[in-house]
Amino acid sequence: MKKAFLTAVLTVVLVACATSPTGRRQLMLVSPDQAIAASRTAYLQQMAAFEEKGLLSKDEALIERVQLITGRLVAQAVQQFPKTADWEWSVAVIDDPETVNAWAMAGGRMAIYTGLIEQTQATDDEIAQVMGHEIAHALANHTAEKMSVAMASQLGVIAVGIKTEDARAMAGAAVAATLAVNLPFSRTAETEADLIGIELAARAGYHPEAAVTLWRKMAEAGGDGPPQFLSTHPSPGNRQEKLAALVPRMMPLYEAPGERPVYPVRIAR
Repeated sequence: MKKAFLTAVLTVVLVACATSPTGRRQLMLVSPDQAIAASRTAYLQQMAAFEEKGLLSKDEALIERVQLITGRLVAQAVQQFPKTADWEWSVAVIDDPETVNAWAMAGGRMAIYTGLIEQTQATDDEIAQVMGHEIAHALANHTAEKMSVAMASQLGVIAVGIKTEDARAMAGAAVAATLAVNLPFSRTAETEADLIGIELAARAGYHPEAAVTLWRKMAEAGGDGPPQFLSTHPSPGNRQEKLAALVPRMMPLYEAPGERPVYPVRIAR
């Protein structure tokens, strides 16, 4: 029985594949739509918790700044990936000066912490690199992929006789929140988000060199240890060099003439 079940599991894993925007093959036991639905619930719960603690920023100038930058990036994302026009694009500015972090859930629900902006003294171009990177995770369905890898691991455990309750719980909103915010993406996903994000930022009119200066500042902001953003976004030692190598390719996109549209991104308040 266990052999037959394991064979069935392996068959599901082999056929449940998708292709990322860079052409990479992805495991997709959880569909992007399922991840988006779970993330929506998780995001609303998280925002309610932030609001209850008074952590949603009231700084209108900062909120407008983040909204404008994010709106220009999302406009490019929707242009490149038209299906995402149906997403509930939103961003929260979390008033937490000690936390150097940002994240995105499936379906375009994002957050950035004031600590990231303040401790790095981030320019608009550098904030664009942060948000572009996070938008890229959403565009590439990295949350669904991460949930799928976790589910595949659970299915493997079931195959050797463990109860199924944990696997069924994988679809829960609490798990979606944990996967989206607390657990790191793979280095492959991080490299992919770097590539997609720097291109989105360049198309939106933000200087690609800022990707290099951003990560330098992020490392310096660590002090005695890496900031949370780096701990949840694993980075190879040569990340800055890889980004620097992309800059010449991105400059024509940055220098292209024409208006940069702004998408109406909702602000979580």
